[in-house]
Amino acid sequence: MAHQRLTRYSRAAFRAALVGGVLAPAALAASPATAAPAPAVSCASDRAGLAAELSKDITAALEGHRSTTALAVQDHRTHTSCTLRPTQQVDSASVVKVTVLAALLWDAQKADRPLTRHEGELSTAMITESDNDATSELWDRLGPAKVKGFLKAAGMTRTALDAKGAWGLTQITAHDEQRLLTLVTARNKVLDDRSRTFVLERMRKVVPEQRWGVPAGAPGDATVQLKNGWLERSTHGWRVHSVGAFSGKGHDYVITVLTQDNRTMQDGIDTIQAVSRAVHESIGPARPAHG
Repeated sequence: MAHQRLTRYSRAAFRAALVGGVLAPAALAASPATAAPAPAVSCASDRAGLAAELSKDITAALEGHRSTTALAVQDHRTHTSCTLRPTQQVDSASVVKVTVLAALLWDAQKADRPLTRHEGELSTAMITESDNDATSELWDRLGPAKVKGFLKAAGMTRTALDAKGAWGLTQITAHDEQRLLTLVTARNKVLDDRSRTFVLERMRKVVPEQRWGVPAGAPGDATVQLKNGWLERSTHGWRVHSVGAFSGKGHDYVITVLTQDNRTMQDGIDTIQAVSRAVHESIGPARPAHG
């Protein structure tokens, strides 16, 4: 991603650059495959008419976009949910960095210790700047066993690590990303309040140039917690993802949008932001649940 230290290619950093960087190698510039026809968006809600409204609006937002899109929306205030391809696995790119941080904090909790100063600095750079070297160092410190241990504890059963250890090629799903967002936004037995606050504070401070994606169309009074990822490969073109949580002032909802088969990175951003605007317009206003 941004802020790669190109003069410090350790084995781990080189691996990260291949799978998480803004710039893909020239050999990876093949045309993306044609996106498969989309299944129907599925929504449910306790608020009369909202499920049908969201399903219609999200479907309309996707029209004209080539992206193959997986998404999940959960509004805890109105007990509303929407999904599209919720279990389809895609390369994570840098969205996995939230999982890395959550796994680090979970492991520290088990040892009943705070993060070291260095771990805190690496974690901040990993989330706020999407720093790949910081991610690779934390990934190698954890090792696959601890990451898998966290995934099991978190109930993220459809997330799979890359066999060769590339964190950016972790296979994620919209379902599991929503599960992770729920763990960092609501009290649970996996991440304690201190850990959840640590994650959310860093997701609030993502650098301005990376604040695209699911915040598009968000209410001005909502607190935005965000992480994006982008990656180009020879098959399925650009993967462009955005996950976010929206809280405060009566807001309590999370959005995951994962895309692939994008011709350019901007195509993926445009798809995500079209969907996000439709979602925010329907559930963003802090209306009474039965208003």
